[in-house]
Amino acid sequence: MIKEGISFKEAGKFEETRFEKIHNVIFHSSQEASVLVAQEIANIIQRKEELNEPCVLGLATGSSPIKVYEELVRMHKEDGLNFTNVVTFNLDEYYPMDKDNIQSYYQFMHEHLFNHVNILPENINIPDGKVSSEDLHQYCIDYEMKIKYLGGLDFQLLGIGRTGHIGFNEPGSHINSGTRSITLDHLTRVDAASSFLGIDNVPRKAITMGIGTVRNAKRIVLLGWGISKAGIIKKTIEGEISSRVPATYLQEHSNTTFVLDTEASSELTRVKTPWLVRPCIWTEELKLKAVAWLTELTKKPFLKLTDKDYNDNGMSSLLTDEGTAYDLNIKMFNKMQQTITGWPGGKPNADDTYRPERSTPIRKRIIIFSPHPDDDVISMGGTFDRLVEQGHDVHIAYQTSGNIAVSNEEALKFAEISKALNVNSGESEDIIQFLKNRSANEIDSLEVRKLKGLIRRSESLAATRYLGVADSNVHFLDLPFYETGTVKKNNLSEADIEIMCNLIDSIKPHQIYAAGDLADPHGTHKVCLDSLFEALKIVKHNSYMDDCWVWLYRGAWHEWESYQIEMAVPMSPDQVLKKRHAIFYHQTQKDGVMFQGDDNREFWVRVEDRNRLTAKKYHDLGLADYSAIEAFKRYHF
Repeated sequence: MIKEGISFKEAGKFEETRFEKIHNVIFHSSQEASVLVAQEIANIIQRKEELNEPCVLGLATGSSPIKVYEELVRMHKEDGLNFTNVVTFNLDEYYPMDKDNIQSYYQFMHEHLFNHVNILPENINIPDGKVSSEDLHQYCIDYEMKIKYLGGLDFQLLGIGRTGHIGFNEPGSHINSGTRSITLDHLTRVDAASSFLGIDNVPRKAITMGIGTVRNAKRIVLLGWGISKAGIIKKTIEGEISSRVPATYLQEHSNTTFVLDTEASSELTRVKTPWLVRPCIWTEELKLKAVAWLTELTKKPFLKLTDKDYNDNGMSSLLTDEGTAYDLNIKMFNKMQQTITGWPGGKPNADDTYRPERSTPIRKRIIIFSPHPDDDVISMGGTFDRLVEQGHDVHIAYQTSGNIAVSNEEALKFAEISKALNVNSGESEDIIQFLKNRSANEIDSLEVRKLKGLIRRSESLAATRYLGVADSNVHFLDLPFYETGTVKKNNLSEADIEIMCNLIDSIKPHQIYAAGDLADPHGTHKVCLDSLFEALKIVKHNSYMDDCWVWLYRGAWHEWESYQIEMAVPMSPDQVLKKRHAIFYHQTQKDGVMFQGDDNREFWVRVEDRNRLTAKKYHDLGLADYSAIEAFKRYHF
C-alpha cells in the first residue's frame, strides 16, 4: 500500500494552471490510477479502524470504479484489509428496479465488491429501487439522515456522466440538493442503453444522493476514463460553476481530486495546447500538433500562416526554434503530405524514404484484427480493398463472435427458417421456444448464442468474399472473455492471449491492423486491443516480428486527430461505394443496431461522413482534395 502522506500529486502528472479550478492528476492508464485510488481508500479504512471508528464510504457504480473495487478485493484477500468497520452508502439506483435485476446497482455492488470482502450486510446501504411511490419521499429523507447520523462521508468515490452528472444529479440540480428521486437526462439513458440492450429498456427515473450530500464528504475522488469523457472533464475543471454542469459544484470543495487517464484529460488546455500554459520543449510531434491547431484556429492552410499568426497565439518560441513561418510551414506541409499513400502495403520498386510503409517485401502477409465481425469493413474497408487488390496475403481475424449484438427478432427469424428446412430439428424448436418465452433478465442460452454467432459469421464471410478474400484466410477467434451472454464481459485471460499469439505465430505477418478506437460504448474494443498488446509482448522476441509493423485504425466512434495520423489512405468515389456495399452484408447491424451510442446514423453513414471529414481536414491544411480518407497511426511495440 501507499504510505501515509503520499498523494496523487506525487504519483500522477499534475500541473497547476490558471485554467484549472479543480485539482486533477493524469495517469497513463486507468489500471494504474485505480490501484492508487484503492490504496487511498484502504489507508482511510485502516486509519479509522485504529481509532475504533466506523469508516463511512460513498460508493459509485458504472464502469469507472470496477478496477478500484477489484484492487480492494485483492487487498482484502491477499493483504488482510478488514471491512468490518466499513459502512457504505451507494450514490444511486434506477427507479423502479428490483434488487435481483442484473442491471440493478444492488447486483453490481455485490458482484464487484460486497460478495468478496467481509463487510457486514447491515452496513451496506443502497437506495431501494422498489420502495413505493408513496413512501419514496420519506425514504430519501431517512437515507440522508442515516449518513448524517454517522458523521457524514469520510470518502466519496465518483464517476462522471457526459451530462456532467455526479450520482444521478442531472443538469438543473441545486447545489444544496439532498437524496431524492430524479428524472434521467436523455443522454444518460443513451449511455446506459447498451447495458439494457436498447434505450427503451432504460428506466426514466432514479434515486440519487444530492449534490449537497456529496459536497459534505470529507474527501472526494472523481474517476474519469476514456476519450468520451474528455469534453465534459474540460467543462468541469475549467468552466464556470453552473447547474448545467452539476460536477462544476465540486470546484468549491477543498479536498477533491479528479483522477484521469490520458484520453479523458486530452481536452484540458495544459494537455491539448500546452504552449498556451507554459514554455514548451518543441518535439517534432508537438510542432505538428501546434501548427495543425493553428491552421484550424485561423482557418488558413499551412503555407499561408504568417509570423503574426504564430506570435498572436502563444507560439513565438516555436518560431525562435525554427526560424521563419515560411520554413516551418513548408516543413509541416511536407510532413503531412508524406502521410498520404494509395499503397497501404507499400509501393513496389519505389523509394520509400518518405512513404509511411516499406516497399519490401512486395507481397506482405497481413492480419486485420476486427473486434466485432464488422469493424474491419466499417473502419478500414477502403484500405482492406486496396490491400487485397494490390496482391497482399490478407488475413481477417474476428476477435469476438459479436453474438450479443444480434437482436432476438433476427435470431428468431433464422431459427424459424432453420426449422422450416429441417422439420425434425429439435434444436431449432428449442431456440424458437426460448426466444418467444425468455424473460427480460434471462441470459441467452448457449444454443441461442451459438445461432447468433453463426449469423454474424455468415455475414462476415459474405463481406470478405465480396472483397476477394478466400474463406481460408478468415479466422473466427471467439475470444473467451466475450462469451458471457451479457453486455458485461470477463477480464482478459491467458486463454485469450494464447489464441492471439497462436494466430500471429502461424501467419508471421509483415503488417498488423487493429482497432485503436477506445470510444466504443461497451468496451470490447479496448479489451481486444489489450489482447493484442499482451500478445505482442510475448511474440515480439520471435525473429519474424522484427519485420512486422502495427497500424491502428479507429472505428465508427472517433477518428485520429490530423497531427496523429501517420498513414492516410485516400478513397475514390467508387471505393467509397464498394466499402458501403461491404458494410451492407452485415444486415443484422443495419436499421435497428443495438449499440450505436448517441449517434442515430447507421454505421455506413457515419463512417462515410467521418472519412469525408478527414479528407476535408487534409484539404483545409492545403493538401490534395480527395473524396474520402481512412487514417492510421503506427504502434511501436
